Amino acid sequence: VVVAKTQEAFDNLRLQFRRREVKKTYWALVWKTTAAEGAIDFPIAHDSRDRRRMRALKNSDRRREPVRHWRVLTHFKRICRRRGLSLVEVEMATGVTHQIRVHLAAMGHPIVGDVLYGQAGSETLGLNRHFLHARALEFRHPKDGRRIKVEAELPKELQQVLSHLKMKL
Repeated sequence: VVVAKTQEAFDNLRLQFRRREVKKTYWALVWKTTAAEGAIDFPIAHDSRDRRRMRALKNSDRRREPVRHWRVLTHFKRICRRRGLSLVEVEMATGVTHQIRVHLAAMGHPIVGDVLYGQAGSETLGLNRHFLHARALEFRHPKDGRRIKVEAELPKELQQVLSHLKMKL
């Protein structure tokens, strides 16, 4: 979350988000071993059967794309893997609701603890939430243009999961 102190700063930051100049980095713990790195570019749309959900439009779906869909791009890089799980760093060139969750699930790597996009009844590793963490946000200072990078440490419950799995960062 970024908060502006003035209307001028707010307008500048909003423009940076619209121009996709803000770098957003996330960490996600996902099922199965991912590729070392990759990009996911499936368009996404609202799921017509469940308005809470979005869905990826894979090649077979693209012939009958709904009227309203978003062209989105998600990049990922595996940080480590262990016991059938991968910790990945994710960056979005775009930013649409549930984009990371939808894209990773569409690639067969749902986020641990994600009840909306994961597999029903799958192990949560003791979490009461999904393992998706907003790791860093990078933008230009609205007044002087210098790069600002704000980083957030993993919450304790997510650190505990990684420790239990013996995943070293």
